[in-house]
Amino acid sequence: MSGPSLPLSPARRRLVTAGIMTGMFLAALEATVIATAMPTVIAALGGMSRYSWVFSAYLVASTVTVPVWGKLSDLYGRRLFYQIGIAIFLVGSILSGLSHSINALIVYRTIQGAGAGALIPLGMTIIGEIFTVEQRARMQGLFSGVWGVASIIGPLLGGFITDQISWRWVFFVNVPFGIAAALIIGLALEEPARHGRPAIDYAGAVALTGSVTMLLLALVGGGGTVASLFGTRNVALMIGAAIVFALFLRIERRAAEPIVPLDLFRDRVVSVAILIGFLTGVAMFGAITYVPLFAQGAQGTSATAAGSLLTPLMLAWVTMSVVGGRLLLRIGYRPMVLAGLTLMTAAFAIFWTFDRETPRSWMITDLALLGAGLGLTMLTLLLAVQQSVPRIRLGIATSLNQFSRSIGGAVGVAVMGAVLSIGLHLHLGQAAAAGGGGAISARQATRLADDPSALIDPAERALLSPTALEMLQSSLARSLRPVFLVGACVSLLALLIAIFRMPARIPGFEHSFAEGERMVIAEMATLDPKSEPLSD
Repeated sequence: MSGPSLPLSPARRRLVTAGIMTGMFLAALEATVIATAMPTVIAALGGMSRYSWVFSAYLVASTVTVPVWGKLSDLYGRRLFYQIGIAIFLVGSILSGLSHSINALIVYRTIQGAGAGALIPLGMTIIGEIFTVEQRARMQGLFSGVWGVASIIGPLLGGFITDQISWRWVFFVNVPFGIAAALIIGLALEEPARHGRPAIDYAGAVALTGSVTMLLLALVGGGGTVASLFGTRNVALMIGAAIVFALFLRIERRAAEPIVPLDLFRDRVVSVAILIGFLTGVAMFGAITYVPLFAQGAQGTSATAAGSLLTPLMLAWVTMSVVGGRLLLRIGYRPMVLAGLTLMTAAFAIFWTFDRETPRSWMITDLALLGAGLGLTMLTLLLAVQQSVPRIRLGIATSLNQFSRSIGGAVGVAVMGAVLSIGLHLHLGQAAAAGGGGAISARQATRLADDPSALIDPAERALLSPTALEMLQSSLARSLRPVFLVGACVSLLALLIAIFRMPARIPGFEHSFAEGERMVIAEMATLDPKSEPLSD
């Protein structure tokens, strides 16, 4: 794929870019602002036992719908389904803000998540159609910056709205952003008319959604312990997911327009990029979940201080996305991926050395190292996939890039949670058996291993004796080391796959920025004499 397939004027391209960034900000803000308000929401609606499902319902819905949105946009156009996705997201947001029970909120968050599945993949697909790969590489700092800004102001905005107005406005605040994004895209994005009535793979869509939903329900409902992860319910869900997925593969081989064209994976760039994206998701979400737990639970820092550790990760991610975009077409995509995965592997290897005495400055430095690796890797994988497929498959290919990372994140958090549970049972059991003044009993050890909330809840932590608290913190620190070792092994596996399986080059990545810009100007002049070159 070379050159933009939708030759818009510079003014329209800028407007579309602004609309996409607004939609991305909407999705990024949702990921950070809700968590701040949830304690107040639970206090108002009740249902503490179903607290996690407010997040899980959104996660499941936003993940399983991603490939469906991508394929529908390939068949019918990006603009229509981007706007439909925003509309569904806003309906879910409004209904969530009007909720009067926790069960209703969970249902409405599912609706909201179903719409959110369109925002990021279709946004990046549209960008892939209106800019060349050279221009997209240079612009990645803008899109990464959206996530960085949202991660910083999201908790502050959520806290302010909850304290000063009402928790309901945490959901209502999405409405003006969503309407703005939909209007901008509707007015600025011009697409050629599509003729004919494409065949829709309804059976494949249902089978894929069912399989992934069962898998995610097993993973996010695993409870973080080995017993619950491999309990009867979860094993049944995993078996069901495997059976339905096998049915999905059979349907796709026979479908006229499969929801996921299986021959797409014959392209080595696509298949390797999706596999690396999955492994990167495992590592990334593992770090985001368990490094703050280490700081708060093992080192005794506050929740705010633990959460702020992720800020250097995001800032490094944004910075290296900008730097990587400038370097990508000069040195090639493969060296960029190798550099990013090397940094990620090194970061997790250093995580493995963390103990209760590790200085905060060293933790910040290591998280910045991880962020730099993610910034180089994520950007390059996305552009590589988009450059490797024909335009007619741009939507599904871009969607699968995000989908693989989301599934990897769910798998990673579940597996690492099980590893943590095994470690806690082992170390706390040894501590209880050793006895000593103020030590915990075997019954307490089992309870705390299954639910170490006493380490992150100040009220529960205050009930523990100093000896028991120190024992618990030491056990958690030792138990998290194998978790970080898993992350290091996964990152190393991704690096080895990139070394031995990733093609050396992709057509279109060999041009310099100047050559790429001249190609774009020539193509734009041919297709649309009134258009002007995109200025730097």
